[in-house]
Amino acid sequence: MVGVAIQSQPQLLSLDDSLAELALLAETAGLEVVGHVTQRLQKANPKTLIGSGKIEEIKHLVHELDAQVLLFDDELTPRHQRELEKTLGDEIRILDRTALILDIFSQHARTREGALQVELAQYEYRLPRLTRAWTHLARQAGGRGRQAGVGLRGPGETQLEVDRREISRRIVHLKKELEKVRAHRERHRSRRRRSRLPVVALVGYTNAGKSTLLNRLAEADVYVADQLFATLDPTTRRVELPGGHTCLFTDTVGFIQKLPTQLVAAFRATLEEIAEADLLLHVLDVTHPHVYAHAEAVLQTLEEIAADHIPMLTVLNKIDLLPDPESAARAVAVFPDAVAVSALRGEGISALLEAVNRKLYESYEYVHLLLPYREGGLLSLFHDQGQVERVEHERDGILVCGRLPGRLLARFQSYILDETYVE
Repeated sequence: MVGVAIQSQPQLLSLDDSLAELALLAETAGLEVVGHVTQRLQKANPKTLIGSGKIEEIKHLVHELDAQVLLFDDELTPRHQRELEKTLGDEIRILDRTALILDIFSQHARTREGALQVELAQYEYRLPRLTRAWTHLARQAGGRGRQAGVGLRGPGETQLEVDRREISRRIVHLKKELEKVRAHRERHRSRRRRSRLPVVALVGYTNAGKSTLLNRLAEADVYVADQLFATLDPTTRRVELPGGHTCLFTDTVGFIQKLPTQLVAAFRATLEEIAEADLLLHVLDVTHPHVYAHAEAVLQTLEEIAADHIPMLTVLNKIDLLPDPESAARAVAVFPDAVAVSALRGEGISALLEAVNRKLYESYEYVHLLLPYREGGLLSLFHDQGQVERVEHERDGILVCGRLPGRLLARFQSYILDETYVE
């Protein structure tokens, strides 16, 4: 593994901590880490990212350790990739964090939608990096590669050998297929909106325990494993809340620092499940030494996918692993709207359901809206579910003042005027 700290590029995790996370990713992909090197730089080398002296050190270590894969913690540019392949030769396969995460996703995609999204992200990542070396090494790896000792798989050797035009054509086809998936999901969401069942999306850093929590809440059987990105495809389950209310809980793909932009773009259809939710449960592994950095990474990703406006509860998971109850209390005091739970043992689940119920059904927020005339359905919803205090018909739309229950805030968000305040 190769870790680089560039002074002008601040990171959420330290160099050593980021490499430790990379090692977990490598293990998830089926690789065995045999060593690592680091370098701190004022600025990146435009040709090879790292300095020539460090490259010589890597050459020596690769030979000494009989390494087959060189794994960079940061995304390599196409130029970095080409120059490093020329300098280090064909006997070592060069990957970066993005390629590794894409491979993990390809292993864990269990639905047609997930497979389409991963394939699109892989092609868009590899198209500018298509070289003879990539083709040769992909053939050497042998498809899934685990039998060949590499532990990685890509789109396949024949796909890597086609020219850029054919790959571009495939990318266009995949995007069209994903648009169909997106339209299908939107129809499902429309039906859910008509049923007026609120949707709660579970978000969080990978391996924070979201799937275990959904299993506990819904008495479901979502796949769970103690590894990064065990869950890739979204799963929705019905959950009964206190007071006889019902809502839908959706488990979503985990986030991670340095999440590849190709994945955020390719997984737009899936991530819209988050952006369209009425409430977010931000699940954190409270026992992790970098829990605050993980929280920041999730919040940054939510902002990137335009989901940072949705009401949120923080779920501090795995309290059964804390040394004493006071540790959980201190953690709850740090995070706003936090509930401490153990999804594995069921501790705190009743308190969490009560908090979700309050957010969705018992808390009201005062809003001042300007609704376009075409949004008559939203006006009817406000009258039906909210507390309307004033309605004025203006030239640009309908001014509405009143109180909305928490479960409906996200639906009206784009029409809220700046002078709205919370009581």
